[in-house]
Amino acid sequence: HADHVGGSIAFANDAKLRGAPNPHVIGHENVTKRMDRYSTTNDLNVRINRRQFGGIKSDMKPNSGNMREALALDEGAQYFIPPATLRPDQSFVDQLTIKAGDTTVEFHHARGETDDHLWGWIPEKKWIFTGDFVIWNYPNAGNPQKVQRYALEWAQALRRMIDQGPELLLPAHGLPIEGKKRIATVLDDIATSLETLVSQVIQMMNNGETLDSIIHSVKVPQHILDKPYMRPFYDEPEFVVRNIWRLYGGWWDGAASRLKPSPDAVLATELSQLAGGPQVLIERALELVEANIRLACHLADLAGWAAPEDPSVHASRAAVYDQRRKGELSLMSKGIFKAASRESEAVVKAAESQT
Repeated sequence: HADHVGGSIAFANDAKLRGAPNPHVIGHENVTKRMDRYSTTNDLNVRINRRQFGGIKSDMKPNSGNMREALALDEGAQYFIPPATLRPDQSFVDQLTIKAGDTTVEFHHARGETDDHLWGWIPEKKWIFTGDFVIWNYPNAGNPQKVQRYALEWAQALRRMIDQGPELLLPAHGLPIEGKKRIATVLDDIATSLETLVSQVIQMMNNGETLDSIIHSVKVPQHILDKPYMRPFYDEPEFVVRNIWRLYGGWWDGAASRLKPSPDAVLATELSQLAGGPQVLIERALELVEANIRLACHLADLAGWAAPEDPSVHASRAAVYDQRRKGELSLMSKGIFKAASRESEAVVKAAESQT
């Protein structure tokens, strides 16, 4: 993950200045493959990150060299992960135990946010290092723009952590947690929520339900989302549901027309003509913003696709998505909806530049 390894060159530079050996980098066997893939899809990943974090206020963005580059937030960013990022010189498959002085350190592999994820354990101290398995937000097991996540295996990893009896939990993001009982409660809450989502989704899939039915039926109780380590401020349960569907059922959502669909613009033009024009669609979208923002966005998209260069339509579409962003909690939703607004704002600016 760029936010974890993007600054690793600083350790190598420090070692060089001190005349010390290069840092010894340990990783799962899939890490190098993932970094190769990131190189292949670099431009895509830069674009994704720019969109994903596009809802962050400018004064919240990091401005410290490598980290800013690693997060690919700038318009001029060229690399998803800085080219000088260190790569593993030792890899393993399931588990690795090393000695750091007199301290035993265990590394355990488990699939979760990615397929190369690790968590660490120091048995003498009963310290556990959870990586992104714990982030003080709802688990990032659904990201709509990234590769497959593994919700059930994520939960299984958390159960194995509980079995170790940790007394200090050190996450990759957020505050440490102290106390065996408190730690077990946090890990169990996260695991139970993921297990419940997986169970409900699979049951509905077995019953023949479509993705549309599932994403509007399977929910996480609000009292769970109110816990400080379960807040849907980054990822959110609805996206996790989609990832579970994708893992067990593939990419088709169950609607026959979307197996081999018409181009969006063709469909939008036809519906627009039936409705009386794109202006009718966008006006109705504006009317629905308060009552049904999800439906409003559908109509705004149809209007925009039917009139791709109409500044009036796109000014209103931008307004719809700005309102949508304000009502969302997760950073991922905010970023994507803000990106949609900016798409339409660009159409408006292009028209203004020609007048």
